[in-house]
Amino acid sequence: MHDLRISVTDRCNFRCVYCMPREVFGPDFPYVPRRDLLTLEEIARVASVFVSLGVEKIRITGGEPLLRRNLERLIEMLAATGVQDLALTTNGSLLTRGKAQALKNAGLTRITISLDALDDDVFRALCDTETHVGRVLDAIECAEAAGLRPIKIDAVVKRGANDREVVPLARRFRGTGHIMRFIEYMDVGNSNQWRSEDVVPAREIVSMVAAEWPVEPLEANYFGEVAERWRYTDGSGEFGVISSVTQPFCGSCTRARLSSEGALFTCLFAERGTDLRALLRGGASDDDLREAIARVWRVRDDRYSEIRSEETRSAKRVEMSHIGG
Repeated sequence: MHDLRISVTDRCNFRCVYCMPREVFGPDFPYVPRRDLLTLEEIARVASVFVSLGVEKIRITGGEPLLRRNLERLIEMLAATGVQDLALTTNGSLLTRGKAQALKNAGLTRITISLDALDDDVFRALCDTETHVGRVLDAIECAEAAGLRPIKIDAVVKRGANDREVVPLARRFRGTGHIMRFIEYMDVGNSNQWRSEDVVPAREIVSMVAAEWPVEPLEANYFGEVAERWRYTDGSGEFGVISSVTQPFCGSCTRARLSSEGALFTCLFAERGTDLRALLRGGASDDDLREAIARVWRVRDDRYSEIRSEETRSAKRVEMSHIGG
């Protein structure tokens, strides 16, 4: 276990069709009640236990994590655990220059900003939002000004929706020092009406980019890195592809996930998690928490992406907005 993703809220101000389609996540959707959310102190305590078990990277996710109050305070508390790498994933709509600097000052190491298209109409249709692309591009500049580098920009690629945006996105960020990453459209949860024919395979994405500029593969930065890395041979930087559909990496997964109400999940495609909140609020010691977490991790056998069948797809899986992407 190398990487912990912590969801701080299951709410979001976007309604991306591949994550929180509006017809499901409407005004009456039953989000986690505030009383059931882990407090900042509870999150920090669990994170500290994970760090003691060997976790080196923590990423804050949602929903949209910038909707969570006092996020800077949480970043301070997480930085105090001694974790080596502390990152955050956001849609960028709420990231101002002041917010980016406050997060950096609190101890945030890096940031990933989601941007599925440069064409404003394509972007707003796919993300089902009134926010414009320019606001997200401004957020990237704010993060850069605050020193949150290198910045990663993530795009989920769906055939017929934004596959024509692959090359424009690669062109926009090559040579900037930022890392563009293209993600295969995944069947996370049960709400996004996923079809295999909507997946643009990572090989095809690489071919699109390679048709414009010569590229070559790079070695992974560490065992379990999910993005396959490619570099431009002219020295203009690198990009990545994440291929959990066509090239599953279940066997090398080192990632655990903590939901906003304190459930531990060992897979993005899980059906259920392990309740850590009950332990936290029931008087458990750190040693009790450590043993509970270690016990779950020792017996994990998640292989959804390797198996992926009609039977597994019909199972009631947790939604991505609940445990972070």
